[in-house]
Amino acid sequence: QLQLVESGGGFVQPGGSLRLSCAASGFTLDYYSIGWFRQAPGKERERVLCISTSGATTNYADSVKGRFTISRDNAKNTVYLRMNSLKPEDTAVYYCAAGGPYYSGRDYYHTCPNEYANWGQGTQVTVSS
Repeated sequence: QLQLVESGGGFVQPGGSLRLSCAASGFTLDYYSIGWFRQAPGKERERVLCISTSGATTNYADSVKGRFTISRDNAKNTVYLRMNSLKPEDTAVYYCAAGGPYYSGRDYYHTCPNEYANWGQGTQVTVSS
């Protein structure tokens, strides 16, 4: 019953934008860190961005810096990935994953963990003209 479902992927032309959503069911995201990952064909999975339980964010991919933004809305139990100025190199299956729970005053409240136990099924993003 602990599930994450990604949505918002699709086909977009270079320079376009998409907003991906990661919705949780069966549990609340309030105490979890959420990471966005992507995997392109023939390549290993890459960690892109994460948001900690406290709301602090970390970027792990220089290629998306200034273009991708992660945010969370705990009231909606959803984490978002806004992707602007998309490039063909961004084409991949995008996954969200939850790590935790992490609580105030404990480890990984303000920073993102290195392990994520719960994964979504992914949503395809294709950037092409």
